[in-house]
Amino acid sequence: MDARQLREIDLNLLVVFKDIMETRNISATARRLNMSQPAASNALARLRATVGDELLVRSGQTMQPTRLAALIARDVEEGMTLLQAALSRRETFDPGSDARRFVIAMTDVGEVYFMPRLLAYCAQHAPHVRLEVSYASGAALRNGLQEGYIDLALGPHDDMSDSWLQVRLFKQHCVSLFRASHPFASQPPTTLAAYRAARHVFVSNPASPYVEIQQRMEKAGIRLSSNDQLSSFLTAPFIVAATDYVVTVPFKLAEQFAGPLSLRLIRPPIRLPELETHCFWHRRRLADLGLVWLRKVIVQLFAEHAAGQVKEETVALR
Repeated sequence: MDARQLREIDLNLLVVFKDIMETRNISATARRLNMSQPAASNALARLRATVGDELLVRSGQTMQPTRLAALIARDVEEGMTLLQAALSRRETFDPGSDARRFVIAMTDVGEVYFMPRLLAYCAQHAPHVRLEVSYASGAALRNGLQEGYIDLALGPHDDMSDSWLQVRLFKQHCVSLFRASHPFASQPPTTLAAYRAARHVFVSNPASPYVEIQQRMEKAGIRLSSNDQLSSFLTAPFIVAATDYVVTVPFKLAEQFAGPLSLRLIRPPIRLPELETHCFWHRRRLADLGLVWLRKVIVQLFAEHAAGQVKEETVALR
């Protein structure tokens, strides 16, 4: 039987067939299934026409199966049992015992900020859960979320469509970072001219809003040569710790490295855009209980419940 023929079978016919195989009596089956005797007979007739076999024939007061009916009866029963189980199944997730792998897309900076606390939380509350990081961005990130091989994305992504849902975690401003022996440490710049006079290094990042930050700085007269650009935000704190460079980075990154590397930070005398970090997921994963749990954990650990309080329900993207 091909797919076209399978589409023509009414599942109710198999219910009637299975019951007649048990009762061997059409009237008894009709009573058990709360249907009329003619309706039960008609169902059997339709199934006979579909499979091209009599299936059950009258013998005295009972209905006896043909060879084909006897051969398929167990398969029909098992198939209906599996189908009933599938339609009755409800997903569950127990963080204390389930061994599930989650893939979260984030930047290298995000990995430094998010992963230590997430892993520590899981070690205590979800010891069998595995967290993996993906650096996917742009189209690769959107495809990963849509296809399901990336579960969540954390970041400032502003190129998502309405197919994705989000919850805002926090806003952060940018700060300028420099070593403790830098002249700014003893005499912070009070004018744009003084700030501009320092030697700046910048992280070359094609993602918005970092491009806008670089454009704002260049518009303010801070010229960055090709020799003064880095490829990763994670190298920037180590560069300024060993030189008299100044680098402008997101506050949470500066906060992570300022103490261990004895760095200082100031708000630059330039109006720079604030960075908004969100948690994104595809709307078809809305009811995934494992992801519901993980999103709540992320909100609990990282959301800033200040003015414009972050809520745990989903928020459609603009």
